[in-house]
Amino acid sequence: MSNPKPGDGYRNNRVGPILRASAITEGVIEAAQEDNPGKEIRVEDKVAYVRIEAEGELILRRTTLEETLGRPFKMSELEVNLGSFAGRIETTADYVRFYYDKTL
Repeated sequence: MSNPKPGDGYRNNRVGPILRASAITEGVIEAAQEDNPGKEIRVEDKVAYVRIEAEGELILRRTTLEETLGRPFKMSELEVNLGSFAGRIETTADYVRFYYDKTL
């Protein structure tokens, strides 16, 4: 059993977007929950931005975002509202994937 040190709070395997507070935020949260069944999706609302994260991998699909937002959606719109992210990122016209190749 390891004893965590105070400076190790950043060491985790959580990945996901950090969005500026905007009109798409609630739809992205809902899509994250729908596109990642069986995963705990953590949401931290910091008023100016919202951190959405899951352990190891988090996927957001364009079709799910269109359903949750109730309108057509281009993945580039997510990128415009993306203040930052945790992990690595893979983007296509149909989905965005946040992930880690190696885990702690």
